[in-house]
Amino acid sequence: MSNRLKSVLLGVGPALGLTLLASVAGAEEAAAPAAAAVAAAPTAVDTGNTAWMLTSTALVLLMTIPGLALFYAGMVRKKNLLGTMMQSFAITCVVTLLWVIVGYSLAFTGESPFIGGLDRFLLNGLEKGSLALPNAIPESVFMMFQMTFAIITPALITGAFADRMKFSSMLVFMTLWLLIVYAPIAHWVWMMDEKGTATGFLGAMGVLDFAGGTVVHINAGIAGLVACLVIGPRKGYGTDNMAPHNLSLSIIGAALLWVGWFGFNAGSAVAADGRAGMAMAVTQVGAAAAAVSWMFAEWLLRKKPSALGIISGAVAGLVAITPAAGFVDVKGALVIGLVAGVVCYWGATGLKHALKYDDSLDAFGVHGIGGITGAILTGVFAVEKIGGTAGLLEGNAGQVMTQVYGVLITGVYTAVVSFILLKAIDMVMGLRVTAEEEREGLDIALHGETVH
Repeated sequence: MSNRLKSVLLGVGPALGLTLLASVAGAEEAAAPAAAAVAAAPTAVDTGNTAWMLTSTALVLLMTIPGLALFYAGMVRKKNLLGTMMQSFAITCVVTLLWVIVGYSLAFTGESPFIGGLDRFLLNGLEKGSLALPNAIPESVFMMFQMTFAIITPALITGAFADRMKFSSMLVFMTLWLLIVYAPIAHWVWMMDEKGTATGFLGAMGVLDFAGGTVVHINAGIAGLVACLVIGPRKGYGTDNMAPHNLSLSIIGAALLWVGWFGFNAGSAVAADGRAGMAMAVTQVGAAAAAVSWMFAEWLLRKKPSALGIISGAVAGLVAITPAAGFVDVKGALVIGLVAGVVCYWGATGLKHALKYDDSLDAFGVHGIGGITGAILTGVFAVEKIGGTAGLLEGNAGQVMTQVYGVLITGVYTAVVSFILLKAIDMVMGLRVTAEEEREGLDIALHGETVH
């Protein structure tokens, strides 16, 4: 019993005070065994964390359907609008099934630092009372949250080969890619034990990736670059008019991506806490800074700021701040966003034109280059008080090299395996639609539908 409580009780009068003291002391003795029992009981669900993670999961799903579907659909020619949206929707459905069957198990179970096991095959053992520790949320919620990341990553790749890949081949590639590329890399970076200690080999090495700079954006961007090189450019690329047919759709899609990204980044705290709040703040700042820097770069070089430019810049900023979101402060986010807007503008224009590859919707230019930029700058601006790791500016220069290693390992693995998968599929069933189908448009040629 505290001295303050004793003083309060004695202050009501000696006789009554002594009586109350005896009563409280007895109650404390009786409560002692109960308190010990509570301490020994299994961890209960943290309802605050769970509520935030349920919300974040819905926000991240919103990023793919309808966010990315609209963002990409507005940038293609009208004859490919439905086919482009169909890709995002179909990937959402197929990846959901793959994740439940084996993807989640490969990514988030097992003791190997390189690949998960089959402990959760068909979600075996995942029950109502199963918890994802140390944040005490239901494992079903954690599984669903990670599923939405697994959905958007292959969907991002489709922007690189828009207008020209067979729907059947796309589905086969995405199925194999999810299991052979995405799941292992997610395990390398994000696999942890019940105490929150990284056990995947990149995470244990010290690579910082709060919400998917390597796992999602570099992964998808590099795979997209390989895909557009293997498939080849669109018919008429460089000569025909391939301007976006309806940028109003893309603006709506970009806005939905921006809103959903709060679940993507702040949700990756897996808790409703101060780190989630900081992740949300830096996400907003990074996106806005990149949108402004892309806009002014385009304004300076092309004399007019475009709607396509500002929304592309915003997405570039969201991409770049993703690995850093739980590690940097607002000042770091501001610099990361400003740099990402300019660098990704160059990647989507100068680099692409210089090397003459047809990355249709700039999957590599925005997600690949933006992810690389953000991952490396995370090593510069990481703040120990926020994420537990200091960056270059706080005297830890080695963190920059650790980030570079993470980028290189992820990029090389993704490039090599994606190339092998694409070549194998091309040999077996072909990757590309016929020239006639490409001229006619994928909507009518592959799906028997059209937009009037």
